[in-house]
Amino acid sequence: MVAATAVLAGLMSGLGASPASADPIIESKSLLADPTAPDGSRIVKAEYKDDRNIRLHVHSTAMDENIIIDVQRPADASVPRPTLYLLNGAGGGEDDASWQMKTDALEFLSDKNVNVIQPIGGKWSYYTDWIKDDPVLGRNKWKTFFTEELPPLVDAALGTNGVNGIAGLSTSGTTVLALPIAKPGLYQVAAAYSGCAQTSDPVGSEFVKLTVETWGGGDTMNMWGPQGSEEWVKNDPYVNAEGLRGLDLYISTGNGLPGPHDTLNGPYALPGAYGLANQILIGGIIEAGTNYCTHNLKNRLDSLGIPATYNFRNAGTHSWGYWRDDLMQSWPVLARGLGL
Repeated sequence: MVAATAVLAGLMSGLGASPASADPIIESKSLLADPTAPDGSRIVKAEYKDDRNIRLHVHSTAMDENIIIDVQRPADASVPRPTLYLLNGAGGGEDDASWQMKTDALEFLSDKNVNVIQPIGGKWSYYTDWIKDDPVLGRNKWKTFFTEELPPLVDAALGTNGVNGIAGLSTSGTTVLALPIAKPGLYQVAAAYSGCAQTSDPVGSEFVKLTVETWGGGDTMNMWGPQGSEEWVKNDPYVNAEGLRGLDLYISTGNGLPGPHDTLNGPYALPGAYGLANQILIGGIIEAGTNYCTHNLKNRLDSLGIPATYNFRNAGTHSWGYWRDDLMQSWPVLARGLGL
């Protein structure tokens, strides 16, 4: 598809459109700078995969680990462009449940003038800073990574214009609201798909425990301490929603009922009869919960006078087909926030 896009661009240039300049980073196979973050984090390796995509290996000082960052460069890289951080769900993209593997998101974004940044890693961590190392999930300082370590490296190495957006699904639908609150001014737009903003009340905290403990095998005591403690409240986007003021916001959810993507062997459905049953039953229950959370968040933002664009779908489970649609439907909001 990348090659087809390039051919199409060439044909359009012959019809009078202005051809995009070659990407100097891709052409030279060299980043624009070799930056170091204030805490010593740095890019240790860059792999040039094709004429649009780069894989960066970024050493996080906070986690003492190399993190994979997949980059899709803008359609036209002749001038500095904004950046969209596209986060995966609970598995962190370490399995095959990623934007790249489950959807055509990169194809959709391929004609957009934006740097697309996909971090790979952080499964079951909620992409937050844990107060202790966990014997199963290790050291997690993802809030520090996303707000302090990674952005200055991306901006310098890729020559961005410093305008940032962030989008995520499921557990990352919580993260993409928490990070702008944690670092005011870093992001200009956020899109949350099927997330649960409330994390410190009894309902929200059970979502967190289900993800981290039941599925991930970790211990939320190592994450935020005793349930209901100050650390849980501090990391709750619902409680701290005032910090979302001034952002362009897109927030979406289904209602848990089967919809157009819940069909046997559909292109974005879990495979086979068992997979579909799991998607409808388990995915339906989870999405009904995120629907509840999202209505609560809307009420909270409305009470604060904070505007957002909402999409309460009249059907849909907790699954990739709907998140694919969400990304595409949220693009006008993302583009506005990114200045495109």
